[in-house]
Amino acid sequence: MFAVIKTGGKQYRVAKDDVLAIEKVAGDAGAVVVFDNVLILGGEVGKPQVDGAQVTGTVVRQFRDDTVIIFKKRRRKHYRRRNGHRQHLTLVKITDMGKGIAAQATAAAATAAPAKKPAAKKATKKAAAAA
Repeated sequence: MFAVIKTGGKQYRVAKDDVLAIEKVAGDAGAVVVFDNVLILGGEVGKPQVDGAQVTGTVVRQFRDDTVIIFKKRRRKHYRRRNGHRQHLTLVKITDMGKGIAAQATAAAATAAPAKKPAAKKATKKAAAAA
């Protein structure tokens, strides 16, 4: 099954386990990203979106694309300008797609993350140092 999603002003045809570079999305490596703007899901075409359809993915890494050179020139005017641009991108691996799956994905991510207790360790170290 495949889906067509729209993000960052562009449309992407994705399937499960695809890895694609999209315009920057907030989140560190391992964060779960949910795309709600699904235009096509399997054989169902949205008008303009498929109701209740979602595509989830995991952020692999944040990076910057190769440099694109912008060169402006006006002939016979001694006018030349050279500039460069590097776009911020996010590498995303598609993990699941369907209708009503965002709640399942966020619950799974919450259970996978272990609870941290750094404050208790610091308090015991300070108590030991004071004694």
